[in-house]
Amino acid sequence: MKKHNFSAGPCILPQSVMQKSAEAVLNFNNSNLSLLEISHRSKDFVEVMDNARSLALEHLGLQNKGYQALFLQGGASLEFLMVAYNLLEKKSAYLNTGTWSDKAIKEAKLFGEVVEVATSKSENFNFIPKNYNVPKDADYFHCTSNNTIFGTQMQSFPETEIPMVCDMSSDIFSRQLDFSKFSLIYAGAQKNMGPAGTTLVVIKEDILGKVSRSIPSMLNYKVHIDKESMFNTPAVFPVYVSMLTLEWLKDLGGISAIEKINNQKAELLYNEIDRNPLFEGFVSNKEDRSKMNATFNLRNDELKATFDDHLKQAGIAGLNGHRSVGGYRASMYNALPLESVQVLVDVMEAVEKGA
Repeated sequence: MKKHNFSAGPCILPQSVMQKSAEAVLNFNNSNLSLLEISHRSKDFVEVMDNARSLALEHLGLQNKGYQALFLQGGASLEFLMVAYNLLEKKSAYLNTGTWSDKAIKEAKLFGEVVEVATSKSENFNFIPKNYNVPKDADYFHCTSNNTIFGTQMQSFPETEIPMVCDMSSDIFSRQLDFSKFSLIYAGAQKNMGPAGTTLVVIKEDILGKVSRSIPSMLNYKVHIDKESMFNTPAVFPVYVSMLTLEWLKDLGGISAIEKINNQKAELLYNEIDRNPLFEGFVSNKEDRSKMNATFNLRNDELKATFDDHLKQAGIAGLNGHRSVGGYRASMYNALPLESVQVLVDVMEAVEKGA
């Protein structure tokens, strides 16, 4: 039975990427050596790292604009710390839209003052705050573009006179934005780009070197830039799979092409959530709905067993909501085909007819 993988992360990957990465584990570049056992300093892997970094900048339209792309480790959770370590001298500004921005704020407070410009915490993060002011004297402004747990997504970003930092872990490469508005972007690979184990950091070099503290080498962005993302042994396999995924996206037509498909998927599912009387969405403002993670629930808990059984029979996996929210969450990352969303909608319609 074909599986339809709606997992929030680690998430679905393109089948062609899975096939190529599986082959590389056994025989990488016809070397009769596994990708898992070659030196990260070998010519073959250095080419992988260089290509992955170059593709990331190319997709974002940031080549030759003063940006560097890094593939680091520790997930977005380590970036919560590294951002503040490298950028926060006196004061920072944070928009709090969910669990992960909440955690980022906690780390930043270790290094200086944090101004929370707005939050939706009192409403269980079911909307994106608007009309907030970003202090001009802050060292940087931090936001989270998409909130996987609650199913909200920023559809616009403020104009700021200070560097803007964005955690794009769950919607990187999914839609067109003016990425030059951001001075630093970071994203855990496992949401939309590759397997768990590496983190993409895209950083404008001119924002570095402005804090007075000494920064440990492993946490210093400048060190990683100078060493071309090879200061320590990189996560070889996750970087390789991320490179393959970025190549797949390029062959597809890039971000503009995948955005059209992502819009179709989101429209199809949200139309059914709104139409079907058995279901209700979590996000109060439709304009704040995430196109990556649709969160919803049954209006009648007595239908849960029936719905779950239909999901299993249809081969749908990974639809359970986050433990802190409950309900259901359909994660529709780049590699999820439109067909899978249609199967989910068909199941929702079938449960309605049988109710």
